[in-house]
Amino acid sequence: QVQLVESGGGLVQPGGSLRLSCTVSGLTFSTVAMGWFRQAPGKEREFVASITWFGGVTVYADSVKGRFAISRDNTKNTVYLQMSSLKPEDTAVYYCVAPSKAFHVVPTRAATFLGSWGQGAQVTVSS
Repeated sequence: QVQLVESGGGLVQPGGSLRLSCTVSGLTFSTVAMGWFRQAPGKEREFVASITWFGGVTVYADSVKGRFAISRDNTKNTVYLQMSSLKPEDTAVYYCVAPSKAFHVVPTRAATFLGSWGQGAQVTVSS
């Protein structure tokens, strides 16, 4: 059984930083791409970032490029999302995802993603 457990969410002021973590069990972590999506109230779930199985390739949504960084530690079965220069529009529930098949990339459309989702971590950016 695949489990993804996020941590690190919270309340932060505009311009601040947060780091989300997602620890994975139940799969061979080093063969699986990982990603993050987010969903703001009243909006559709949207792609944030992804990283390939050995971390060689990263992809970001235009809205977070230059401010967010995704990374992974295959010795800890953990993927991270470092968020900097946070804006109120970054407020959302952030979900960690893992594709159901090894060596499959994370798509940028949530509707086409096949795999496992974490429970979500709330990130609120407000003064």
